[in-house]
Amino acid sequence: MTETDRNRRPIAARDTGWARVLATRLAATHITPNQISLASVAFAAIGAGALAWQTNTVTLLVCAICIQLRLLCNLLDGMVAVEGGKSSALGRIYNEFPDRITDTLFIVALGYAAGIDWLGWLGALFAIGTAYVRVFGGSLGLVQDFRGPVAKQQRMALQTAGCLAAIAESWWHPQRYALIAAAALIAAGSLITCATRTRAIARQLLQA
Repeated sequence: MTETDRNRRPIAARDTGWARVLATRLAATHITPNQISLASVAFAAIGAGALAWQTNTVTLLVCAICIQLRLLCNLLDGMVAVEGGKSSALGRIYNEFPDRITDTLFIVALGYAAGIDWLGWLGALFAIGTAYVRVFGGSLGLVQDFRGPVAKQQRMALQTAGCLAAIAESWWHPQRYALIAAAALIAAGSLITCATRTRAIARQLLQA
């Protein structure tokens, strides 16, 4: 196993037929992995902007769709780079920085949509913290730790579920309990994830 494989986020969808076909077709075009990474930021800007601008069935659905498109970009940029043989010297920057931007956009917008803006900012801070702890472990020579309980995929799953639940919730009352719950779970779960990853690093250092 190469260093790239050891420090690559495990994604089950990477082994599916549809993902391989789509990645192969993208690799055969002039589209680069870095451009796919930037596309994830564009999707996040659209979804987060819609959610922060107005909270209704359409904007909640747009946000949920954009979250999935963001995750699709996250899947395909790595596959086109590694399996498609189109990696570049700047690939590591494009692999990390857009993720921090998209996480922040979505989670902060969720806080504003829930009516508790500080909760969104707090969740975004802790989400960035999970990445910091992971990369810090890598800087010590350890294999980067992608464990949860609330890593990137779980954060986006929680927000997607929150948006869809909020659509159903709007049918019988105007409260935003689903969005509040999603924002709170993301913030608390991200903080716990920071702690679990830090403990894992500490254990490895003590055993070295």
